[in-house]
Amino acid sequence: MYQGSVQHQQPAVPVLEEQQLDEFLGAVPERGQWRYRPRRVGMVWRSKAFRAGAVVTALALCGLVILALVRQQTGTEGFLVGLGLAVLPVPLLMGAFRWLDRVEPGPWRNLLFAFSWGACAAALVAIIANSFATRWIATATADPASADTLGATVVAPVVEESAKAVALLLIFLFRRRQFGGIVDGIVIAGFTATGFAFTENILYLGNAFGEDQQLGTTGFASVTVGTFFVRVVMSPFAHPLFTVLSGIGFGIAALGGARHRVRRVVVPVLGLALAMGMHALWNGSSALGSYGFYLVYGAFMVPCFGLVTWLAVWSRQRELRTLSTELPVYAAAGWLTPAEPLALASMRARGMARDMARHWNSHPDPARGKAAARAVAEYESFATSLAMLRRRARHDGAGPDFALREQELLHHLWHRREVAAPALTYAAHATGRIRTRLPVPPPIPRQLPYGGLPPRHLPAPHRHYGGHNPYLEDGGRPAPPS
Repeated sequence: MYQGSVQHQQPAVPVLEEQQLDEFLGAVPERGQWRYRPRRVGMVWRSKAFRAGAVVTALALCGLVILALVRQQTGTEGFLVGLGLAVLPVPLLMGAFRWLDRVEPGPWRNLLFAFSWGACAAALVAIIANSFATRWIATATADPASADTLGATVVAPVVEESAKAVALLLIFLFRRRQFGGIVDGIVIAGFTATGFAFTENILYLGNAFGEDQQLGTTGFASVTVGTFFVRVVMSPFAHPLFTVLSGIGFGIAALGGARHRVRRVVVPVLGLALAMGMHALWNGSSALGSYGFYLVYGAFMVPCFGLVTWLAVWSRQRELRTLSTELPVYAAAGWLTPAEPLALASMRARGMARDMARHWNSHPDPARGKAAARAVAEYESFATSLAMLRRRARHDGAGPDFALREQELLHHLWHRREVAAPALTYAAHATGRIRTRLPVPPPIPRQLPYGGLPPRHLPAPHRHYGGHNPYLEDGGRPAPPS
């Protein structure tokens, strides 16, 4: 299905003809072997039960140990105060990184694993290794003050960034198809660092509260307020910014593909080294004098944060441009309407398409409107995966399973096109992606594909699946006809 040089030839696209469609869709693997499934809210853990259980158990044990260590250092009351204050920036940071990942959303199980790894495993490694290294340096040099400074500026950046980067490495190695580029690296790194900063903030804020209790200080002059202002208000992005550099390195390696073996090793290591260097400069800013912290913060951290933010947004726009570049070939073959690639390349049009599908199909049954919006959301997800699959094939060569994966994605799109195509076409016109008169909204279908019946104009493939649409069932059983 993919011949010649991948640099000059695109993968062949099956032509949409009645006599070929049945054979094409019939080649799709059985449902139990699907690689691409609808991503629904709440469907988080989809891995094998044993591996999921092992990962959860290991992270839970790390969480219990880190909980005991932090509580031992801060006391129960300090721990509760630190926990209440440290949780405040977490939803903001997680929401920002999840927003960045809206073009091709990664599964929640990867993001929750990354957050848990940072909050439990990486934090546990950091506490144990940093404490051991600082005590060893103090014993060897007989200078506790220098040991603390050396531990903060040299040991802590190396240990902490390495521990956080392990989450990126694990997802890069074992969830390779869900790690497609710079945006994925930034998002996974951001969730990992957010979890790590959450645990670290509990420790710092809890210790500050204990110090205030001993000194009897309260109000704005307290150590707790000062620590909260510096760590939560001024620099909640500090740890995410460090680790995002490692994530960018892994993201560039993912774009390079399997053929660029040197890049797959060198670039992540370079990203990790930059993360360690920035972390060391941040920790050592207090040693630069009374204004060292403000100098590093204003002259280095803020510009770096702006640069990384620009890179993240640019990478997201690049993903959207990929849809408008790769999908027109499927529109030319008849799988998509000409307006769909333009609508799919706009986040505003994609959201409008979901809203219009819900509005057109919500009367008299609102549940049908929700089902229609979900069908459009899944259609957008599968179309995005198809574009990314084709881009990887063009730049890195089509793998042996390219044809099978392409067929599966086209099969998913075909079974949702009756609801999604009119909504996306309307959104393309409404958002100005196509400057012509708006099409008339389609009539409400007698039965949505999500209700269990195949699309009305779907040719023969339903006979391969027992006369019903298996992708849109509830609980694995076809819904009765209305």
